[in-house]
Order: sequence, then C-alpha cells, then structure tokens
Amino acid sequence: MATDDSDADGSNGGAQDGESEQEGGEASADEEFTRTSGDCPPEVAAQFWQSVAAYEQAPLTTHFRQLEEAGVELPDPEAINDQRLTAKLWEMIEALARRRVFLGQTDHLSDRGLYTLLWRELLREPVKDMPLDESAAWHIDITGSGSEEDTYLYLKYYADEETRQCWAADFPDDGMPEHAEPPFGRDRYLPQAKTVAQTDAEGGEVM
Repeated sequence: MATDDSDADGSNGGAQDGESEQEGGEASADEEFTRTSGDCPPEVAAQFWQSVAAYEQAPLTTHFRQLEEAGVELPDPEAINDQRLTAKLWEMIEALARRRVFLGQTDHLSDRGLYTLLWRELLREPVKDMPLDESAAWHIDITGSGSEEDTYLYLKYYADEETRQCWAADFPDDGMPEHAEPPFGRDRYLPQAKTVAQTDAEGGEVM
C-alpha cells in the first residue's frame, strides 16, 4: 500500500478548490484552519491550504509512467535474465528515491519477485502527478495492501512480538503464523527519506 506523507494528503481533502471565497455564510478554508489550529500563523495556514489545493487539482499519473518519462527503461521481467533484472531493480529503486518514493518490507521477495510485483502492479496504481520536496515522501509498503496474504506475510516476517500479541488478542480466530526471518536482506540497503534528503542537501547522489 502506498502512503503519501505530504501535508496535502494528510488533510483528507479539506479544501476542494483552494479559494478563500465564502459561500452561504460558511467560513473560508483559511479561516477554518486558523480557527481550529489555535496559534497557527495565517501565512502557515495559507501555505497549508495552497498545498491542499495543489494536491486536489493535480492530474493522475503512475509511478511507472513517471519513471519512463524520466528516461528509465523498464523492460518486462520475463524478457531479461536474473543479472540484468537485479541491476534494473536497483536502478528503479534509486530513480524512485529521487522522486521521493520509497519502498519498505521487501525482504520476503527475491529480486525477480519484487521487480515483477512493482512492474506488473504497484507502480501502475494511479497517483497524483505533483513533485514532492524533501519535507514529503511517498511510501510503498509491499505488505501493506490489507489483503489476507499481505497480512500473513507482515505478521510472519515483519511484525514485532508486541504487535503479534496484540493482533492475536484482537483477532483470536485468525491463525498466527510462526515468526521467521525473511529470506532476503534488502531492506537495510534501501534508500530512506531522511537519508536522501540529507544527501541531496549536501550535493551528493542517491546510493
């Protein structure tokens, strides 16, 4: 499941058109934000609602299309051998990171399995076509769809013991898989939002 950490997405679409004009005696978006946020300076409120409006009005695209437009070739996984696929997977991961898109919980998948899942499904999901600065990021949790299969994988490979116990208490009829270490160790090498932002600020490149 993909999640957007930008302020605009966190608003649940609070502003529909970004205008401050009042209709029917209702408070404008800026006034509503200022009233409910206490000491929030008006310029911060205005900036917030501008970001909301930009998000709401942005057209849809896909991460797949964005990568292609950036010049990243994305061959069909069935058309390339394992060595080239691994290199292409990391090229994809690094290109996504430059766009502030980050992956997580990938260690249960082989390179081919991850590339295929991204190529066929996850990178083709619709997203808003707008740039993200270093204060925002888009996260794709590979086991975050909420499906039974992904929930099973999360509980087996990624959930800590406290989470597993809470889940078992809340859902006693669900089977709890025995914990196992994931078969691959990729996650610790994946670009992270804070690391990439710091590297960019220092004029470096994403690893």
